[in-house]
Amino acid sequence: MNKPKISIRVKLILLYSLTILIPVIIIAFVMPAYYVKIITKETEKLTDATLIGLTENIQTYLDDLERVTISPYTNNDVMNSLKQKARGVNSPLDPYSKFKADYTLYHTLPSLLVNLRKDILGTLLVAIDGSVYYNDSSSQLTETRNAYPYTEQNWYREAVAANGRVAFVNVHPQDYLKLTAVPEVFSVARLIKDPDSKQPLAVIMADADTIILDRIVRQISVNADSFVTITDKDQRLIYSNTNLSHEALNQFLKNPTNNDFNQHSYVAVSREISTSSWKITVWLSKAELASKTHWMRLTGAIFAAAGVVLTFFLFLAYSRTLLTPFKEMIGVMRQVQLGNMNKRFSVRGQDEIAQLGTVLNKMISQLDELITNEYLNKLKLRNAEFRALQSQIHPHFLYNTLNAFVSLNRKGEHALLERAILSLSGMLRYFLTSHDSCSLEEEFSSIHKYGELMSIRFSDRLQINITLAPELAPIYIPKLLIQPLVENAIIHGVEPCEHPCMVEVSAQMAPDSDNGESFVIRISDNGLGFDTSVHIDDQHIGLSNVKERLALAFPDKHEFVLVSSPGQGTTITITISLNKEELAP
Repeated sequence: MNKPKISIRVKLILLYSLTILIPVIIIAFVMPAYYVKIITKETEKLTDATLIGLTENIQTYLDDLERVTISPYTNNDVMNSLKQKARGVNSPLDPYSKFKADYTLYHTLPSLLVNLRKDILGTLLVAIDGSVYYNDSSSQLTETRNAYPYTEQNWYREAVAANGRVAFVNVHPQDYLKLTAVPEVFSVARLIKDPDSKQPLAVIMADADTIILDRIVRQISVNADSFVTITDKDQRLIYSNTNLSHEALNQFLKNPTNNDFNQHSYVAVSREISTSSWKITVWLSKAELASKTHWMRLTGAIFAAAGVVLTFFLFLAYSRTLLTPFKEMIGVMRQVQLGNMNKRFSVRGQDEIAQLGTVLNKMISQLDELITNEYLNKLKLRNAEFRALQSQIHPHFLYNTLNAFVSLNRKGEHALLERAILSLSGMLRYFLTSHDSCSLEEEFSSIHKYGELMSIRFSDRLQINITLAPELAPIYIPKLLIQPLVENAIIHGVEPCEHPCMVEVSAQMAPDSDNGESFVIRISDNGLGFDTSVHIDDQHIGLSNVKERLALAFPDKHEFVLVSSPGQGTTITITISLNKEELAP
């Protein structure tokens, strides 16, 4: 009589039905996790409601700082003095007018700030003529530093960029004051403008100590292990009611839903102050929230321990026959992972494990075939992309070169014409070869011929310096990788200029790095230059082609840096971090 076949699934169901596994999971994990989730959500709602009031208090303080910056507009004498200062930039003031303007700014302006908040550290005013006036709220005779570059500071530039609107300045040092210890403050700045002519008159900035934030944050009640942080728009720490390092803050900001600090995990509840883009965050300790369900976890742990002991003895007798085939499968999978695609599982019996082994063997065979086909297709696609990108590079300078030949012939400069024709023929022979790569020596030789043609065309307006380190000569790169960049430098940088220009092309070894040997290719000119913030790929096709070919030839192993500004020329730096052996064809 044949025994009925029992599948592995039925055996597992019968086995686990004899245990308390399902009740243990529900009691030990599901219910506590559910209650912790409910408590966490309710705590987040209450904390968020509290943050609404807290952000309003901080906003009120920032509004008070903002009102400080409007003070000059409330006094005609102060505004007239600032206007005289502005006029003095173009035409010097007479001694009396200058004395009267300085007296008003030194005495009248501070009187406007007397009745404002006492926790404002001070107010700095920089007139358009460079005069500096500082009012210390603590009535100390604090002096400003001489020869300090006020107009070059970020807070000054932010105020000018705001064009009369308030600018919330991030945390910065008070290094413009003569203090023994330079504190860090946050500020509100504004550009003071002439109400009639709209011309800038001065920049005023009110400084506040971050300690005022501690008084405001104390209004919120948090648990012992929870804490509060305030960060600016650049995610820099402004305030924290605990000893939080910048490294820990960066870790919190990267993953705010799962953070560890002082051996505790936290949940973040945040609110943003819209006008200043500050963010107030309360970090709630998960441990404190979970402690409310501690008794449930303890009961679940007891049930779990009992279930583990019971199932251990039940599985002990059956584990060998059940786990041995799976261990063999894991061994086969590891061999396949190491690249041994000939490894197969020995199928025994007709149960689900045997069926799984058969499917595994079939999958390995199909995977081997798929990898082989995919590898060949990738090679074909890569070669096709190289050739497609290379075919986009046309020597469109040919028309101008031929015109230059005609001009040389008419002038009777036959020797120079013969040398130019030889350079052009050498370049065309290099362009039309079917190789996808070339040595740096061949590429620089082609650039040298191109430079001779361009020197004939532009005469004294162009000088080309080409430098190639001898040890880099045999290194291989994609063909026509550098030539389009040199052509761009001449066509877009030199040709529109009226003054003589220089184009420098070099390839040098870079300092040793952790990634192996590196070399740097640099193309620079002192020509017209351009604004790099403008989208340039449509107008400079050569740049786009070079970037695409670099991405194909050296994926994740190159760096392309373009630096340019109008009237200052352009510099392109290509760093390739590959060993010479890897670069060889």
